[in-house]
Amino acid sequence: MTDRKPIIAVDFDGCLVLNRFPEIGEPISETIEALKVEQARGAKVILWTCRRDVHLADAVAWCEENGIRLDAVNRNLAEVVAAFGGDTIKVYADEYWDDRARRMPPVRKGQDGSR
Repeated sequence: MTDRKPIIAVDFDGCLVLNRFPEIGEPISETIEALKVEQARGAKVILWTCRRDVHLADAVAWCEENGIRLDAVNRNLAEVVAAFGGDTIKVYADEYWDDRARRMPPVRKGQDGSR
């Protein structure tokens, strides 16, 4: 998967909109604008959310109405499936945008068991 555009997996509730599930909360303009900038630079976007059924359809429609072009919804891109030789349960991305995320410290040399 070399020489490709970055992939961003973005959560919906609490990230693109205030968390008012099952309703759709007010837009979080800072995140929306940052995502649009990344898309303009060529990033691909996966909507990565726990919403399902009608609530998922509402979120997808909201993204479309607000100028967020989705390349996938809760699934891997076809190029990722091909690169891994099949689909994985975990959605692969270069960046995960989520209001519940915790950034982990970088792995130090030897800490991961390598020499």
